[in-house]
Amino acid sequence: MSTPSRESATGSTYYQNIDQELVGQRLDNFLLGQLKGVPRSHVYQLIRSGQVRVNSGRVRAGYRLKLGDRVRVPPVSRRAAARAKIPEGGLRWLEDRILAEDSRLLVLDKPPGMAVHAGTGIDFGCIEALRSLRPGLRTLELVHRLDRGTSGCLLVAKRRSALRRLHRLLRDGGMQKRYLTLLKGSWQHGRVNVDAPLLNQRHRNGESYVSVHESGKSALSRFRVVESYSSRATLMEVSIETGRTHQIRAHAVYMGHPVAGDERYGDAEFNAQLRQLGLRRIFLHAHAVDFVWPDSEEEFMISSPLPADLREVQRRLESSGSSSRSRRT
Repeated sequence: MSTPSRESATGSTYYQNIDQELVGQRLDNFLLGQLKGVPRSHVYQLIRSGQVRVNSGRVRAGYRLKLGDRVRVPPVSRRAAARAKIPEGGLRWLEDRILAEDSRLLVLDKPPGMAVHAGTGIDFGCIEALRSLRPGLRTLELVHRLDRGTSGCLLVAKRRSALRRLHRLLRDGGMQKRYLTLLKGSWQHGRVNVDAPLLNQRHRNGESYVSVHESGKSALSRFRVVESYSSRATLMEVSIETGRTHQIRAHAVYMGHPVAGDERYGDAEFNAQLRQLGLRRIFLHAHAVDFVWPDSEEEFMISSPLPADLREVQRRLESSGSSSRSRRT
């Protein structure tokens, strides 16, 4: 296929024919890749207003592209593009956080406080910044998501074929994602699998929250003690077999041990105590991912050590009282 030429996201209307590599991609994600740097909210406005067309007709943002589709990509105002301009210094800083990269996959050590994608009140996130760092790539898509406050391994696919394989692994339980988290109190449950369905609901104020509920979606988390700090807190490793919203945080509360620094589900008194030890965010870090590529049987493993800010909190807990490290089995 010949790729249409264009000067920039602010140029004239052009058309993109969908080849095999783009099949199955959502229309909104396709446009975000085409119109690099344009705010997500503006992309959705273009779709809703009918300026974006597929085979000369209107479609919804969630439309999955099909082989041979012809997508009309409209021009974007310079004002809209300028709003999402990413500081050059910030891009260089993010480049240093790339843990691994090959022709199929990029792994970012996501910084805490940075959203994985743009949204309401957020002009750009990790994926928009990475697309600006890799402007020549046709495909750069999130394989999964991390909460804004969570740090650690974030997988980004560089090919549609790789994205489909990785999503299949996630659906079938073929990818292991392990997190380090600090929980309130002394964990007395040993190594345990928490198999409890989660339901996403909304408070009257409109804020969403997740809790264990029999009508929720299946969710499995495996908890293991790494280190105990007397009766104050316990450092845990949690492996998740599913990827539900706020899964670890909700399962931790269900077990009676909320995550340190969690403003939504956590314990206010415990959080205040940890702030005195220097904790300024949720203590949740995606520290390792491993899987086997289904096409080549090649094993992939990547890890990110606990960040300096969380290590410092850990050190202060150790110095303020006795701690015991679990035996790894």
